[in-house]
Amino acid sequence: MHRLKLLQQNNRTWAARVTAEDPDFFNRLAEKRSPEYLWIGCSDSRVPANEVVDLLPGELFVHRNVANMVIHTDLNCLTVVQYAVEVLKVKHIIVCGHYGCGGVNAALQSNSRKGLIENWLCHIKDVYWKHESLFAGIEDEKKRSNLMCELNVIEQTANICRTTVLGDAWERNQEIAVHGWIYDIHDGLIRDLNINVAGDDNFQDVYRQALNALRK
Repeated sequence: MHRLKLLQQNNRTWAARVTAEDPDFFNRLAEKRSPEYLWIGCSDSRVPANEVVDLLPGELFVHRNVANMVIHTDLNCLTVVQYAVEVLKVKHIIVCGHYGCGGVNAALQSNSRKGLIENWLCHIKDVYWKHESLFAGIEDEKKRSNLMCELNVIEQTANICRTTVLGDAWERNQEIAVHGWIYDIHDGLIRDLNINVAGDDNFQDVYRQALNALRK
């Protein structure tokens, strides 16, 4: 309980500091906001979405789960996507993974059982088997992990593009693009993985180009 009270005290201190610096901050925040971005990221506590792109609360609509997954049977994620696209009218959806992702690394450990989460990690393992040839000759564990993290972002970005929500949005000519990024926790920098899709007409070409870039 002592630790929880500490968090509550931290909250009061933070709110007082913010109000002192900007007396109208919370009044503006309470107004209806229309964020331009949906961020789908990992639950890892080292990757705070707003902070890494230096946006204020209200400027980024966020969904997070283990290993930034977009699974077509995950109604939680799909509901967030639909709300962001059809109600908030976001202009950009960003799938952002990160190097050193625990979920990705766990999926690479084929001989280790993880309990319930194993069912979730199966989707990452599917990505590995789909692109197994890319790992040929790579013995270094960190390099294998980094490549897997990048592949996972590309595949989850592709999954977003294949949803009925995005298909319907592009069919009605709604202005919205999907992007795949990866964050490096060692230097705080984001890398664009060259999968930026603005419609059905260029999806396949962009997807192939992003995969080809990893082969170089």
